[in-house]
Amino acid sequence: MARFVLLLRGVNVGKAKRVPMAELRVLLEGQGCTGVRTLLNSGNAVFDDNARSTATLAAKIHAQLLENMAVDVPVVVLTAQALQAAVAGNPIAVDAGQHSRLLVVFAQERTALAGLASLKALVRPPERFAIGDNAAYLHCAGGILESRAGAALLGKAGQALTTRNWATVLKIAALVAAAQ
Repeated sequence: MARFVLLLRGVNVGKAKRVPMAELRVLLEGQGCTGVRTLLNSGNAVFDDNARSTATLAAKIHAQLLENMAVDVPVVVLTAQALQAAVAGNPIAVDAGQHSRLLVVFAQERTALAGLASLKALVRPPERFAIGDNAAYLHCAGGILESRAGAALLGKAGQALTTRNWATVLKIAALVAAAQ
């Protein structure tokens, strides 16, 4: 069994695309996933599965969300190791008070991260942006809503991707570690 992390984009924001975490757990367990744990109400889960491919898992979960909940959102599945590598590979150190302003971008396909290079032109100091092997990182020092790069990332530029703030990423990493 391998450990995986599930990240859904844009669920439970407003009234659209509702995915109750209890129902998400049942959906994952119905697919044979074990040790399912969810975090917060934003589509984060950690689970164990015999799957060999994160892309196959993501496709199966996407299909189940459509069939059972009529929710069509990007689904990103990472190995526990990929999440840990994204945490370890963060090149942007910020104080704890800035954790909510540091966005970490995850993609199902690593090539999608390279496509974010165009955001560099929108970054204005003191903002910082970096693309790593397992994630991209955007620190919106003045706030996410004040950042042109942040707005682009949360909009069209990031449609097939999902973001979590640094505080949430650290909580997911702790959940992965606790579940092992």
